[in-house]
Amino acid sequence: MAKKFIILDTETTGLEVRQGHKIIEIGAVVLNDRKKSSDHFHAYINPGRAIDEEASKVHGISNQDLENEPMFAAIADDFIEFIQGSTLIIHNAPFDVGFLNSELKSVSAKYPKLEDICEIEDSLVLARNKFPGQRNSLDALANRFEVSGYDRSFHGALLDANILADVYIYLTGGQSKFEFLDNTSTLNKNQHDKESHLSLEGLKFVKVSTSKSDIDAHQTRLDEIKEKNKIETIWNNYS
Repeated sequence: MAKKFIILDTETTGLEVRQGHKIIEIGAVVLNDRKKSSDHFHAYINPGRAIDEEASKVHGISNQDLENEPMFAAIADDFIEFIQGSTLIIHNAPFDVGFLNSELKSVSAKYPKLEDICEIEDSLVLARNKFPGQRNSLDALANRFEVSGYDRSFHGALLDANILADVYIYLTGGQSKFEFLDNTSTLNKNQHDKESHLSLEGLKFVKVSTSKSDIDAHQTRLDEIKEKNKIETIWNNYS
């Protein structure tokens, strides 16, 4: 059975979970064969505390908007059921995972930590490895990959999950991964004798523009690696 990949994002009352800030929105989108599906999870949550003014400026959500929404305890079971056994792809994963684990723990000790029931993949780490020395916020990556068609007046968990899904597909190659048969599988002889080929039809190739500042930042990063590790970077061998 193919693994379930879920793109996840949250919005919160503030930035510090240790200061008692809470989740106010969860958005998650399932990828099927590296394509966004209609299968998703979305919930607004009454945090039971005031939302920081600066946070409201980012996501546009006020306490009044959440007065009639459920508390986290009411959606916890549905959320666990939706994500369990999946690979969660999250941009700056420690932030969201920290908040979600805190919320689950506050509801009941019976709930596991996310990392105990899911694999966690941090797309920010992936982006930093792919574009060292460059800005790798979700907005910066969306601009770099020319992901458009979204209203970015405010951030939103489901909105950002959809944007991250598009970004993640480009970030990881832009095409479907192959499913391999295990050692116990056999091939039909007629299928085995067929000529295999890859079709590029329908694939969308994105031209990534590189500015002088991007190139300079990249070179600075290469120089730092060379100085720190006393080795010549592979990239410099092909410059």
